[in-house]
Amino acid sequence: MLKFFVIPGHDRRLIPEGRLSGPMPWVIAIMIFLTVLATAAGLAMTHAMGDVSDELSSRATVQIVEANPGIRGRQAAAAAKQLRTLPIIEEVRLLPSDEIEALIEPWLGGQDLADDIPLPALIDLKLVRVATEAEYQSLRSALRSIAPSARVEPSSGYIAPVISLVRSFQWIAFGLVGLLALATGAAVIISARSALNTHTETIAVVHLLGGTDAQISRLFQRRIALDALLGGLLGLAGGSGIIWLISTQLTALDSGLVQSVGLNWWSWLIIAAIPILGMFLAMVTAKLTVIGALKKIL
Repeated sequence: MLKFFVIPGHDRRLIPEGRLSGPMPWVIAIMIFLTVLATAAGLAMTHAMGDVSDELSSRATVQIVEANPGIRGRQAAAAAKQLRTLPIIEEVRLLPSDEIEALIEPWLGGQDLADDIPLPALIDLKLVRVATEAEYQSLRSALRSIAPSARVEPSSGYIAPVISLVRSFQWIAFGLVGLLALATGAAVIISARSALNTHTETIAVVHLLGGTDAQISRLFQRRIALDALLGGLLGLAGGSGIIWLISTQLTALDSGLVQSVGLNWWSWLIIAAIPILGMFLAMVTAKLTVIGALKKIL
């Protein structure tokens, strides 16, 4: 494979173009730069959705809506005691009133809400596994005699609209990767045809000396592949720098959902492979373009 990029001296004289001399490497660098950013965004959102889904799929919330605070407190304590006896429940946590007020303070203000609004009692449940709808119905039935107004809901339901929005952004990012691949292929086609037009006389001489279409296409294919690799490495370096800058800013935000947006080691492997994939795309596109054009010209 490495021999493919070792350009002999006579080949350099046939196609006298220096590295990074034309627009092709810089166009590829821009395409790879954008592809790296789009791929990183799609992979980061995939990672975030997986972490959030795994965390919330095995959690549930119990709400006890009761206007009388005394009755509400007794029902919440009895419900928590009953839930701890169930085999599907791993952990039960009864949220204190000040923590509930802190949760709704951004929407209703910081005044003493408990005196004005009957806040529900909240019980956070951690399940041993993901529960089915039938098991949630069993939980509701177990609490009905203790707290008739109790509502048992999976925690994943509260964030489902956010997950749906993130999934839409994920598909947009991967769709952008596909469009950039098409644009890269189009740029390679234009570059290959331009090189053919520039070296028409050289190609005719090589044919007269017994050169085949495959040999001629290999000259252009090797040159374009090398340009694509160099441009791809430049784009990878620029994109990786932007990703690092954004990641350092995200880590400073105190948000569980935002902090879950990150890249693991296999995501970085995929990103690192983008210049190689771009090079192979350029090689295949250049070969098909040059051979197709030679059949029409000669």
